[in-house]
This record gives sequence, C-alpha cells and structure tokens, in this order.
Amino acid sequence: MRVHLLHTDRDFDSELALPAGAEDLARDLELETVWQAMAQGDKLVYEVARRATLRPLTDLDEIRHRQAILRDCLAHPDALHSLYTLAGEAIAAPRGIWGSLSSSPRSILDQSVRKLAVLATFLAQLRDAAAEHAPKLASPGLTRLCAMLAEELDCAYLERVGAHLRELKFKDGIVVSARLQASNRGAGYTLRRPREQGRLARMFDRSGYSFTIPERDVAGLRALSELEDRAVNLVANAIAQSVDHVLSFLIALRTELAFYVGAVNLAQRLHAKGEPTAMPVPRAGGAQALSAAGLYDVSLSLTVGPRVVGGELAADGRRLVMITGANQGGKSTFMRALGLSQLMLQSGLFVGAESFSASVATALFSHYKREEDTALRSGKLDEELSRMSAIADAIGPGALLLCNESFAATNEREGSEIARQVVNALLDCGVRIVFVTHLFDLADSLHRSRAADGLFLRAERGADGERPYKLIEAPPLQTSYGADSYRKVFGHDPVGSSVRWHPHS
Repeated sequence: MRVHLLHTDRDFDSELALPAGAEDLARDLELETVWQAMAQGDKLVYEVARRATLRPLTDLDEIRHRQAILRDCLAHPDALHSLYTLAGEAIAAPRGIWGSLSSSPRSILDQSVRKLAVLATFLAQLRDAAAEHAPKLASPGLTRLCAMLAEELDCAYLERVGAHLRELKFKDGIVVSARLQASNRGAGYTLRRPREQGRLARMFDRSGYSFTIPERDVAGLRALSELEDRAVNLVANAIAQSVDHVLSFLIALRTELAFYVGAVNLAQRLHAKGEPTAMPVPRAGGAQALSAAGLYDVSLSLTVGPRVVGGELAADGRRLVMITGANQGGKSTFMRALGLSQLMLQSGLFVGAESFSASVATALFSHYKREEDTALRSGKLDEELSRMSAIADAIGPGALLLCNESFAATNEREGSEIARQVVNALLDCGVRIVFVTHLFDLADSLHRSRAADGLFLRAERGADGERPYKLIEAPPLQTSYGADSYRKVFGHDPVGSSVRWHPHS
C-alpha cells in the first residue's frame, strides 16, 4: 500500500538531499520561525515541514494535489488528527513487545506473530476511522487513501490474518516433513499444516513412528530445537518482513500526514491573530505571473503582537522587480514576504495574503547581505562574490533569485557595476530577480535599460518622515532618507542635514 499524500506517484523521501542554496534560503526567509509554528513541539512535524518546504515542487499537478488535500485538512482537522494519532500509536505499540534474547528463527517467529497481531488491530482501527471521515472528504489524495484502506483491509482479510497468526502460535505442536539423504542426514525440512484432529486424538494416533526425548537429555532437546528452527525459518522470515512492511506503511502515512498537521497548526496561529490566508494560484513557468493583494511576512507576523501591514504587487510579465526607497520602509520585509509566499506556494501550502498568484520557479535562491566575518577569513565583498558564484553554478532558466542589499559592501560605483553585470547576465539567461537595494546608480541604470520587463517599486515616506510600510510603483530616488533614521535614533537632525544624504557617503 502506498500513501501518496505529498506526491501523486510516489511516497515522500525524507532522506533525499536538499537542493543547493537551501540553508541560505532558510536563513534569509527566517523559515525557522515558520517551522516552529508548524511543529508546536512535534519533532516529526518540524522535520517534515523543513524538508518539504526546502524541496519546493515544480510540477503544477503535484502542487494542486497537495492544495486539495490541505483544503480537506483545514476544513476537517478532526479527520487529520485522528489518522495521525492512530498511525503514531500503531508505530509505538510493537516496541513494547519483547521476545527471548535468542535470535533463533523460532524466537523471531514468536515475537513477529505477536507484533503483527497488535498491528492488525490498529490497521482495523485505521480503516474504521478512514471510513468514518471519508464521506466528508473531497480531495483525490485522501479519498484514494480511504478507499485503499477499506479495500485492502476489509474485515474478511483481517479475519484471515488473525486465523493464520493464531495457527502460527503452534499451540498443538509443529508438524514438519523432511527426507533422508546419504548417511541419514535430514534435508528439505518443510513446515506442514496439522491434520484436523484434536490433541487427544493425536496422542493416541499410532499410525506412525515416534520417540520421546528424556527430560534431562540436553543434547537431544538442543537437536530437536535446531530441527524446529530449520522448519520455521522461512515462515519466520516471511512474518518478520510482513511486520516491516506494515510498519513502513504506517511510518510513511504518519510522515506525510505530519506535513498537513503542521499546515493546520500554522493556519490556526495566523487566524487567531486575524491574519488572512489564501490558497495561491500556481501558474506555468513560462507565464511570468506574479501578483498579490494583502501580502505580508508570515515569519514577522508570528513574532510580533499586532497584525502586519500587507502590500500589493502587480508584476505579471516582469522578470525584474527592483525595490528602492526609504530606510526602514518595509523593503526587506516585503521581499521576504514575497519569497516566503513563493516557497509556500511551491510546497502546496496556503500563503500569507488575501490573494497570490505566481509562476512556478524551477528553483529558489537568495543572496542577502551578511554581517562582517569576525574570523577575518575574507572581506565582506569577497564573501558576497563567493556566494554569488556558488549560486551562478547552480541556477538555471526559470529560477527565482532574491537579492537583498547585494554588493553594498563596497563603494556605490563598484557595487553597482558588479550587481549590474550579474543582474543583466542572469536576466538574459531566463532567471527572475527581485532586488532590494540602496545603490542608486544600479537602480537608476536598470530603470533606464530594463523598463520594458522590469517593475520598479519604492518604499513610501510620509511628509513627516513616518513610514507607512507601503510600496508604490515609482522610479528610484537618489536618497534613502538616512537623516530620518538619524533623527529617530538621536533625537535631532544630523550636522549638515541640509545636504542631500547618499547611501554610501
């Protein structure tokens, strides 16, 4: 039996390596906050959420497959938690079953029979729970799972399993056939089903030869035990493998359900604050779609008390989104909201927005400024260039790159020239870029050369210097209003404030 709740044609592989740049993306988008909110202390939910979001889907059908299941889970969280809890209890139950310290086939058989009997009981409960919730579920993924459980684990089948397990306890002894080889050595030991007769009848059955081993004949008892092990060896292996197969199914089921448990936990946290969420609309990669209403940073919302200000975006057909404007005006927060929403869309999750639509990216990368290297292994510019080189080696057409103050570690002229060459080269290769910068030379030159396929947004600044945390479509300005930040920190205007402040003066 296959679960197929996270993929349409295969089970989720939790051991698959993460793609290039995944750790930087997690750090830059502050995904740790989101994962913790999804997990709520459940280690499995945390790990599945981490791996599923850092390996975004690129197939539209798979994204829609997850979205449909998530809609069911959001509408009926009781069904989700019932199946998740049962799977967990079933996995844990056989751990308390211990056999003898011997690793003999008979010992393995006895232990496996007891484990399988316990697992069969939980499989019946799982089937009944699925049958109870099936009528209210609509997604193909969950309805297929419920139908599979009902078909594969029907009462007649589980009754046959129970009968076989009772027979394998060998309460009436073991019947074995064998043949003699040269030197009277036994061969072809085969376990046989006993004839239908009672124990008393067999005691008085004199139709064959028999012998009795004396009670204190240790060597004889050992030899008999060895014969028994040879007879049940194949059966012991088969039953042990059956236990492993059932546990593998239950582990896969619980693992894939964990992703949706995390999604429901996150939705409940956001809804408790009154934050909107929306199921995003995935579009084909060539569509160059990117639009949003009420877009906000989920990770920020999870760490502050009040609701977060949402923003608008209309970048359909634009391959470059350049964001400039006032310091502390919400530029980095907006880009993080955009990147996080793109990642959540391609994970099959809802997004933090009133609406969101985007083309599916072949891969996601981020290039954010970093703090100074305290170990002095390299300068900030060298470190930035090294990271961008690694991204260039891994990135390809259709990917999305998020840049936040990239190459601002040097002077404006040099930083702008480096960034300009990188941006133009990647755009020409079919990469989509969202770039937050204070480099006026960079932003202005791209505004003049990329006006046709670029969207240029600017963080607003009120007449009184306040930040409304809104972005408007506008050309870049030569100032980032650094004096506002100085005034806010120190309580007075900087010396020479009548002179226009440049970002790197």
